[in-house]
Amino acid sequence: MSEYKPVIGIVGSEGAYGRWLAQFFRERMGLQVLGRDPAAADSPGERELIERSDVLVFSAPIRRTPALIAEYVRIADGTERGKLWLDVTSIKSPAVAAMLQSRAEVVGLHPMTAPPKSPTLKGRVMVACEARLGAWRGWFEHFVAATEAQCVPATPEQHDRVMALVQAMVHAAHLAQAGVIREYADELGGLEGLLPFRTAAFEMDAAILSRILSLNPAIYEDIQFGNPYVVGMLDRLVEQLSRLRDAVGQGDEAARTDFREGFFAGNRAALGERALADGNYNYERLGYLLADLADTQALSIHLPEDRPGSLRVLLHVFERHGISIASLHSSRTPAGEVHFRFGFDSHTETGALLAAAIEVDGSGIGRVLPSDK
Repeated sequence: MSEYKPVIGIVGSEGAYGRWLAQFFRERMGLQVLGRDPAAADSPGERELIERSDVLVFSAPIRRTPALIAEYVRIADGTERGKLWLDVTSIKSPAVAAMLQSRAEVVGLHPMTAPPKSPTLKGRVMVACEARLGAWRGWFEHFVAATEAQCVPATPEQHDRVMALVQAMVHAAHLAQAGVIREYADELGGLEGLLPFRTAAFEMDAAILSRILSLNPAIYEDIQFGNPYVVGMLDRLVEQLSRLRDAVGQGDEAARTDFREGFFAGNRAALGERALADGNYNYERLGYLLADLADTQALSIHLPEDRPGSLRVLLHVFERHGISIASLHSSRTPAGEVHFRFGFDSHTETGALLAAAIEVDGSGIGRVLPSDK
């Protein structure tokens, strides 16, 4: 069935993930996609979508998903037998339980990222909760391979318990940090006043809380309020912070001993040497990236010809102008263009850099982008 080309129906195609999925299925897998947008006059109705779709994907807000699926089960009334139903919400147990009331094959999915700017999920994790999968297994494995995601299997309950830490705890901690920064704003100038004094760790935390506060608050609200395991996690988080506050307030040698033994020795032993070493290495890599992005001498360039050797031709331009490259990073725009950011030594002559930029633009090798500074 991996070579079979089913018709894909997306319930919630008007949402950000629905739009990304529609584009993915069309462009990466060459499939026909039907979208259900209640606000669109030409959008197929529920029954039509069920009848015409071989694979039905639910991409709706967390709190609405179980009831929405239940309504589709009612409308389908058994006609979904032999088809595949998927969902992509961040809490799996209620959604998967609702889909299992149907007669379709069922998998709950959770891509561990907001809709990416890239055409696939390469470099990201996607959790898959296989609840009822048989005849569609070959096609499903083909689909997962096409996403290029690192697929992690889990039961719905395991997923939700883990998400209480991986998502809800992280969001809660950063929202609390944002609240503390807000309370100190009159005295210290808020985030803008603090960033000139940044450490790499603070800059990373500031980036995460800025990301959270820049996106749809309803998503973060549902992740906190819709997962039954979050309250217990928050109790433990508050307990740990209270213990630290009490130790610092006590301030004597016994409190310092408790700090060293409980917060460092105990946690090191519990988390494990290998996990800590890997995490520390990742921190250092992120620190190097932030340092590279702080280069004052930099050029961002898009190479219009996506072919082997394009980058080599561009590098020869810098070589001809006697310019040494200090760093090189790439990123992808929402439109799918790959942009290269070159950082140069601070002693690089401005005239040489300008001449190289003019040659790159004039020759058609690449397109020099506006400064990101």
